[in-house]
Amino acid sequence: MKKIINNIKDNYKLVIAVLVIGVLLGLLFSGSSDKTVTPSNGIEGHEGHNHESEDPTTWTCSMHPQIKQDKPGKCPICAMDLIPLTTTQSSGDDVDPNEIVMSESAAKLADIQTMMVQFGVPEKSVRLQGKIHADERNVSELTARFGGRIEKLFVNFTGQTVRKGEKLATIYSPNLVTAQRELLEAISFKSSRPSLYQASRGKLKLWDLTDEQIEEIEKKGEPMLYFDMLSPISGTVTMRHVAIGDYVKEGTKLFKVVDLSKLWVMLDAYESDLPWVKINDKVEFTVQAIPGKNYEAKVTYIDPFINGSTRVAKVRAEVSNKNQQLKPEMFVNGIVTSKTAETSNKILIPKSAILWTGKRAVVYVKVPNRETPSFLYREVILGPEAGSFFVVSEGLQEHEEIAINGVFKIDAASQLIGLPSMMNPGGGAAPTGHNHGDVATDHSQHKMKSFDVDSKFKKQLTSFYNDYLSLTKAFVTSDPVQVKSAADALLPKLKTINMDLLKGDAHMAWMADLKVLESKLITIVGEKNIDKQRTAFAPFNQALYKSVKSFGLDKVTTYYQFCPMANGDKGAYWFSNSEEIQNPYFGEMMLGCGEVKETIK
Repeated sequence: MKKIINNIKDNYKLVIAVLVIGVLLGLLFSGSSDKTVTPSNGIEGHEGHNHESEDPTTWTCSMHPQIKQDKPGKCPICAMDLIPLTTTQSSGDDVDPNEIVMSESAAKLADIQTMMVQFGVPEKSVRLQGKIHADERNVSELTARFGGRIEKLFVNFTGQTVRKGEKLATIYSPNLVTAQRELLEAISFKSSRPSLYQASRGKLKLWDLTDEQIEEIEKKGEPMLYFDMLSPISGTVTMRHVAIGDYVKEGTKLFKVVDLSKLWVMLDAYESDLPWVKINDKVEFTVQAIPGKNYEAKVTYIDPFINGSTRVAKVRAEVSNKNQQLKPEMFVNGIVTSKTAETSNKILIPKSAILWTGKRAVVYVKVPNRETPSFLYREVILGPEAGSFFVVSEGLQEHEEIAINGVFKIDAASQLIGLPSMMNPGGGAAPTGHNHGDVATDHSQHKMKSFDVDSKFKKQLTSFYNDYLSLTKAFVTSDPVQVKSAADALLPKLKTINMDLLKGDAHMAWMADLKVLESKLITIVGEKNIDKQRTAFAPFNQALYKSVKSFGLDKVTTYYQFCPMANGDKGAYWFSNSEEIQNPYFGEMMLGCGEVKETIK
């Protein structure tokens, strides 16, 4: 013990140094702990930091904004992919309070794409249907200028070709004989009473006698008992109203001759097509009777009136027909590739950039000079449709940048945080649901998700589609009994489609479409009124369109067609295996009303 004490005495300086260092370290850690538990000193400890709140993300549905989840997935209502709700309003003195900002990750997930607004020359290919007609300027109707009896006929059947000046018939007329005798008597007074002579000669000319025939009468000094009716033009006899021995009165129709060497192509143009059709535009057309043959003509006339029943204006083009291949009343499918009547440059934007409501057209303009993507709600006034573009009449300036993809997701995010949006232009609290009533149905605004499915399922869906065509044909007849029968036969076909062949999202998508298809077919079968059947047919076709786009058809090309006047002027779609329009919503009333909106191969 004594030895230990002596060692401490010898090294007391080292011991003191160790004790001092220990006290200082204790004070240092004690001070750090005090700062953690004392908020008044303004220093926050490590325990007060929350890692989980650094970047919280809420996932929502663009169609049903009331759905909110803390992780990605599917909407429980419509099965659409949820999108991240990480948008916030901009803040600062130099920003618009209605500006919506999206984080880089949210913009990438929403697949936001933009483009600069530019001027361009609007062009569009307009599909028009119509018929071939005879040129009205080349039609001659022969009538009897005087009463008489048909002695001979040189035209024995309708369709016979004649040349100008060729004999059509010979007529005996007592009145004509009397008029000739008056002329012969007036010749003797030619020098003393020239007016009498000229009056007798003029009477014969009014009865269609030529100067040569009158001079021949004067030379012979005897009246002609029989008078030949001559064709005034070269062409085809399309009507023969008399036979040998018929007695005709003055004004009676005898023959109709039409020159078919030049024909009119009369096309039906809807009001939306008229801005794209102008005089001298080139028309390319085909006829079913001559497959593989393309004809060209030029627009020579546009009807100044819209037909009150068909809601179309006639567009006329002229075509040469020297080989007589084209016949009047042939159906024509024509395409007019044209620029607008106003050839100046216009602002053009893609259809995908536009959100439609019943009252407004909306785009989202990107705010320049922002670190993250920022957009502003903008209402625009649209001009005519130009293929996959629209002309903007008001609301946009050149070199502004707009969103052209993911626009609906921007609008949904704007709606959720109470900024101006498509359905709520004044801004305010987000609604609890999506109002479909004010949104016009436009399949071009929603990209259908396609699935890679079993070929057996695709063949079964194709078989159902082929049987569906019978239902469309039944609607064309406007017979509710036939429609009911066709729909009744189509119902069991739905059960032959094996949904077990689908998995995951594809299975859920088919279940949603199947519910609509089955319910609307049941409605059609249960209705006796054709109008109510057609009302159910419209949503049926929309559900079928979703299925066709999602799963595809097997070795089939179908034409998705649209009539803007159907479904109470709301517009309605249907499928056809031909480009020719056979409108199931109006039948014979307006059989040709409509256009091909999409060709699905």
